[in-house]
Amino acid sequence: MKKLVFLDTETTGNDLAKDRLCQVCYKTDTETRTEYFKPPVPIGVKSMSITHITNKMVADKPPFAGSQMKKDLEALLADHIFVAHNAKFDLAMLESEGVHVPSFICTLRIARCLDENAIIPEYNLQFLRYYLDLEVEGGAHDAEGDVNVLYAIFQRQLQKMKEKGMGEDEAIEKMVEISNQPSLYRKFNFGKHKDQMISEVVKTDRGYLEWLLKQKLEDGENDEDWIYTLKTNLGLLI
Repeated sequence: MKKLVFLDTETTGNDLAKDRLCQVCYKTDTETRTEYFKPPVPIGVKSMSITHITNKMVADKPPFAGSQMKKDLEALLADHIFVAHNAKFDLAMLESEGVHVPSFICTLRIARCLDENAIIPEYNLQFLRYYLDLEVEGGAHDAEGDVNVLYAIFQRQLQKMKEKGMGEDEAIEKMVEISNQPSLYRKFNFGKHKDQMISEVVKTDRGYLEWLLKQKLEDGENDEDWIYTLKTNLGLLI
């Protein structure tokens, strides 16, 4: 089996442009390692209310920059595949610390891809934990607890891929491929067409998809999954 490193971060907030990490946990086939760090910007109140990591808790911790964990993680990523849920976020946080990630798997995109009939209502980490009835130790919004959930979700997804007739390494390569492409939403999870299949809505309310695509493009946010979904259903990528 290809070498994998499962990772989760807790951060000062959700702004990819300014927020930074304050807790990192990673898991390999030989160890699980968790450390706290003092970020270069304060932890926001909203983040504290979710993670329960306060500025006082990390006041005497070293910065991630120059830490042994950073050096060890960089060495691991040179020959391990990085695995995270909503990997785009963790990738951005690591990149902001100067850590390059050569290869990754996003279990969020894999979950969306495997759910071909759009049966699962939500794809966030903790929802999948309970929806899939996974027996996992650790609490939510703690990096180590989340890594345990991440690992369990990945194992379930890998099994699903193997059930399609793939060998283990082939399945992992396919997961990397899926993770590096925009993913396709199948149902609206918001708005006036909430819970309706997008492929059906385009037949009856094409104008809504055109309007939504225009909004997504004008917002300037990199919402590539929704942009890809809307363009695909509007036939703009053919």
